[in-house]
Amino acid sequence: MTQKKTIDRSTIGGIVVAAAGIVAGLLLDGGSLRQILQPTAALIVFGGTLGAVMVQFPLQTLRHALITLKQVFLEPGSPTPASVEVLLGYANKARRRGLIALDADLKDIEDPFLRKCLTCAVDGMQREPLRELMEIDLAVEEEKAEGAARVLESAGGFSPTVGILGAVLGLIQVMQRLDNIGEVGKGIAVAFVATLYGVGSANLLFLPLAGKMRIRARETCVQRELMLEAALSIADGTSPRALRDKLTAHLEDFMKPKSAPPVAIQ
Repeated sequence: MTQKKTIDRSTIGGIVVAAAGIVAGLLLDGGSLRQILQPTAALIVFGGTLGAVMVQFPLQTLRHALITLKQVFLEPGSPTPASVEVLLGYANKARRRGLIALDADLKDIEDPFLRKCLTCAVDGMQREPLRELMEIDLAVEEEKAEGAARVLESAGGFSPTVGILGAVLGLIQVMQRLDNIGEVGKGIAVAFVATLYGVGSANLLFLPLAGKMRIRARETCVQRELMLEAALSIADGTSPRALRDKLTAHLEDFMKPKSAPPVAIQ
């Protein structure tokens, strides 16, 4: 059931469009990129945000968030009719030749969740113990995915405030140079770049990426629910035709359009 992943054009394109829109607006207003490329402001905002996130979350959660982050830039290989056909192939084989016939296929299954499901079924584990065992695995993975999303969400909450701190620090430096009035306006403009970095990174990167990460987690969860349902049905000796109807209904329910959740305004 493992599918080759490709670049998610929606994520990459969205970041490019957002950045291009901001830069184009700046240039049309007579500005230049040099005005907003301030290493000091970037250091304050991103360094401060990273520090705040490290205080809030344990290192294990931060590491998992970094590992999970790459998933938002890749198409996930979400549940498809082809996924159902793969599962039905195992069901047909078990129906014709018995559960033990699947033992030779286990080593070739790349997805660890599906491999564990079918291994337990082949070993003769009963339906309810198998369901309970795999649902625990699902719950653990869902909690990890939610923790990774919360990391980015928290970064989106901290960065605007840290940007304001950067602006205040810049204004303090400006006030100390009031004797050179020609530099005051320039200094104030530079100071507010930190606010731009903070608000921009929160609303164009951290919060949208957290939302996409939750979508990816949901797609993975549905994929694994299909796997678990197939393994349980195979263990019970359910006919492949009945299993097809069950998995297809589950897949169709997932693919129905759903209303978007409300977006928090920062």
